[in-house]
Amino acid sequence: MSRWRKALIAASVGAAASTAFVVTSSIPGQAEASLVATYHCEGGIAGAGVDIEARITPQIEAGGLMNVRWGISYAGTQRFGSPGFFPAGSSLDLEGVVDISGAWIGQLRPRGGQEQGELVPGEFLDLPEGLSDQGSIGRSGTVRFRPGALTVRFTPAEGEVTVNNDKTSDIAYDGGWRRRQTAEEFADHLNDVHRTRTKDAKATLNFTGTKVAYIARRERGLGKIQVKLDGQTVTDPLVEPGKDRNGTEMTGTASKEVLWESPELKYGPHILETINMEEKVAYVDAFRVTVSDITEPPEHDQATCELQGDPGAIDVTVPGPTDDPSDDPTDDPSDDPSEDPTDEDSTPPGGDSIGGDHVAVVPTGSSSGSSTPKSSKPTATRYVRAQVPKTPKGGVDSGEAPIAGEGPPLGLVTSGAVLVVGSVGGGLLLRRRRAAHAGGTGR
Repeated sequence: MSRWRKALIAASVGAAASTAFVVTSSIPGQAEASLVATYHCEGGIAGAGVDIEARITPQIEAGGLMNVRWGISYAGTQRFGSPGFFPAGSSLDLEGVVDISGAWIGQLRPRGGQEQGELVPGEFLDLPEGLSDQGSIGRSGTVRFRPGALTVRFTPAEGEVTVNNDKTSDIAYDGGWRRRQTAEEFADHLNDVHRTRTKDAKATLNFTGTKVAYIARRERGLGKIQVKLDGQTVTDPLVEPGKDRNGTEMTGTASKEVLWESPELKYGPHILETINMEEKVAYVDAFRVTVSDITEPPEHDQATCELQGDPGAIDVTVPGPTDDPSDDPTDDPSDDPSEDPTDEDSTPPGGDSIGGDHVAVVPTGSSSGSSTPKSSKPTATRYVRAQVPKTPKGGVDSGEAPIAGEGPPLGLVTSGAVLVVGSVGGGLLLRRRRAAHAGGTGR
């Protein structure tokens, strides 16, 4: 085989190997698939029922890490609702479970949280943008990811919230109460109060927290008030808003006075009742709800979620390491290729280590009920990697090491130089012969 033909074949092999390497390096950003799982949640902040949709996507990332992402959204009109009055800073936290089988056995637990603004009972809660968890890739092979349980927890922010008396959806009034706007000089909370003259008139507050306070005016001639917490009297003596804290009859009006405050309570839902015990004027200005000493998300607010139907699973095929680049190639570059590079391997790549730069993702099921391929062998994509990790200076990126003793297989530059030198030498020889003939000499 001539040197020209060898050089041409080597150039063709180099071009093919370079093309295969570019395609392989583009796989990690493209080879990902998702499935959608629907959960129905009840209890706690979910109330009668809330549907959640999770879009689950496993993906290999740089550094040999497998990351599983969950995109979370509400599936219907129902929403998680605030269980009480809370200052800004409460947190809604979701934790999912992904069961792993195949080449790896175990679980990943994607987590995510969303901080909330100031809340009132029943206000919609914002979901986290997404959940994620990741683990190191231990070995190559086909790994199956299947969604499991979902847990929803709410952690209230610690602090105080003042509940105004005109929030009739939060406070129930029974027995002749009337709301009145008041002048600024009285300095009532938000310049209004609820007022009654009816004996046994009652105002009821439902709240979730660890402490509560009853706030109203002190002034001469007001009726005595009985306070009940969760249906029980905390102290037998009645509240006397017609006197100051020293027991002296009032001579003027004092606004936004704390007439009664509860002891520290166990976090949870409670009921506060204020009852006018006489046919005299009684006021309700506001209530102050406190939340404190919350170290863990309360079980009371936790929602229980169940997976609806079978969303299927996702298979991720992680190839093993390529051949040792130090090994000499066994095929002669002049031989015709005996195997189509687009053929699929019959078995997944093996090995115990992985660089994390290839992934072939095959969804095996979805919420739409797509069928699973009948073949028992895993789907795999064959990737061709250059055998020389770094192309020698001056050589073609052929993917093969230079063959010892035969010189560089890509000697196009050298051959061109030889051709030029030969042409110049031939030209000089021709000129000498012409000169000899012109002088009358010959051979």
